[in-house]
Amino acid sequence: MTQRLPTYFISHGGGPWPWLDDWRQMLQGLERSLADMPRQIGSKPKAVLMISGHWEEDSFAVMSSPKPPMVYDYYGFPKYTYDIVYPAPGDPALAREVADLIAAAGLPTRLDPTRGFDHGTFAPLAIMYPQADMPVIQVALKGNLDPAEHLALGRALTPLRDQGVLIVGSGFSFHNLRLMGPQGAAPSAAFDGWLQETVVAAKPSAREAGLIAWEKAPSARLAHPREEHLLPLMVAAGAAQGDRASCVYHENTVFGAITASSFRFDAAA
Repeated sequence: MTQRLPTYFISHGGGPWPWLDDWRQMLQGLERSLADMPRQIGSKPKAVLMISGHWEEDSFAVMSSPKPPMVYDYYGFPKYTYDIVYPAPGDPALAREVADLIAAAGLPTRLDPTRGFDHGTFAPLAIMYPQADMPVIQVALKGNLDPAEHLALGRALTPLRDQGVLIVGSGFSFHNLRLMGPQGAAPSAAFDGWLQETVVAAKPSAREAGLIAWEKAPSARLAHPREEHLLPLMVAAGAAQGDRASCVYHENTVFGAITASSFRFDAAA
């Protein structure tokens, strides 16, 4: 029997940061946390399922290409960063299984045979699994960004954890590009404090209610003027169901002053 895998919500950094020396230096703590994930997980996953804050559709959608292309969804970076390739294969059979699980939960979904890896997927995976030797698929956020629906998506995906599929919500615990500097220090710290209380300290039975009401958190809309980078947390927490959470990455010097965190959900956490 395959051991049940944990789920994760990761703060994934910015743009093609692993290929930029100055950004990589700034994000050393994040890099260490991502590089440590294979050790934490133990056995090599059968596949990785990523929910990135950089893919939204009118319904949930599942990447189904056997050889996903690249999506360079960033602007103003050096030319070579538009030639990056993360050559992991897709898995059409797994994509169909994922879509069936989502549909069985009464949620709208479809297969997408053309979608490729965006930087919310390929940048952290380049650190986590640089060999790119296991299948990777993405699932799109639903564009209404409803937290309850994304928690339900996570619950629908839970059986995959027992099949060796690693579920990773890839976003950022603070995502206000206008406050990425000293002016973001206070709101990012306030919102992160709420995350630590709601995700880690609270009982799992109370966690979902807290996440659904995230807009009531301190500095919520300063931390997330639009919540697409927070919703992957809902999916990871939904897939965790009753598992406890731990904080596996936390620092307050990102982009000079921003507090950011990542979380692991595991029965042993």
